[in-house]
Amino acid sequence: MLFENGDSRKQLLARSRLLLYKAHENLTESQKSRAEILFNESPEIKQAYDLSNKLRALYNNCKDKSIAMTRLMYWYNDVEKSGFKSFRIITNTITHNYREILNYFDIRSINAAAGSFNAKIKAFRMQLRSVRNKEFFLFRLTQIYA
Repeated sequence: MLFENGDSRKQLLARSRLLLYKAHENLTESQKSRAEILFNESPEIKQAYDLSNKLRALYNNCKDKSIAMTRLMYWYNDVEKSGFKSFRIITNTITHNYREILNYFDIRSINAAAGSFNAKIKAFRMQLRSVRNKEFFLFRLTQIYA
């Protein structure tokens, strides 16, 4: 069985993978037609795609913490109604870290500096795999990266 764009079911699923990671506004015309076919065939995929796009839009468009919190709660309710286990894992993470997540909407920054510093420490630690003197290791670390 071939669809109107010439894809078989297997080809449709394989070729639709990339479009599921993109926002709907960023899809090309061929991706939009493929998405329409995919969503008609699998409404569950459309529901999951819509949930992920709502969360993406929340982070891209909200600039106020209180509005973001309200929209996050609406998104949370949509996830509860959907019953997707993978989204419930995300909601649990949000529930446990909501204060830090909502801080993003105050100054629109993430903790990239700490992440970069941790990466530097890991790289330095890989160079010195067998550290015997912990105090000297920390001293060298502060001399290089502080």
